[in-house]
Amino acid sequence: MKDDDIVRIVRQWVESFIVELNLCPFAKRELVKNRVRFVVTDATTEDQLMAAIQAELELLDRDPSVGTTLLIHPKVLQDFDDYNQFLNFADRFLAQLRMQGVYQIASFHPDYQFSGTDPDDAENYTNRSPYAMLHLLREESLKRVIADYPDVDQIPVHNIELMNRLGQDKLQALLQACFEDNSNTLH
Repeated sequence: MKDDDIVRIVRQWVESFIVELNLCPFAKRELVKNRVRFVVTDATTEDQLMAAIQAELELLDRDPSVGTTLLIHPKVLQDFDDYNQFLNFADRFLAQLRMQGVYQIASFHPDYQFSGTDPDDAENYTNRSPYAMLHLLREESLKRVIADYPDVDQIPVHNIELMNRLGQDKLQALLQACFEDNSNTLH
């Protein structure tokens, strides 16, 4: 699949899933302002993915107009257990680069599963995405929007309730719909 198609699918997921379901109340503003960078890496190894992370972090350092990056990696870490283990390395890598506290990495994967849940539990869909990806966020921006948001601790509670109310079948259908060619996007 071409990178443009992968970006289209992920953008559709952000718009129809993250924004429309209001899973992240901060996402729409960044998307509308075109401050979300969608990048597909052709990394096939964890080392190559680490290099792609470093390159994106350096770009974020150089370019304040980019608010956040979704680093999509469809050729590496397709197994969720491997992906989950990699997240520990990525956090340590941030510390090695002296960027911990400046950036954080959020995680999304097609088979995402929270600890203590069953694979088919609806709440896992808060972090299920069309492709494996890492969300590189600026800590300062995150702190600023959180400070202005009332009762930020209720966001995950609301999301879990919503996922359970919608149910696994509906959520799977919404996720699958992102793969259909759809031109009614927010941009």
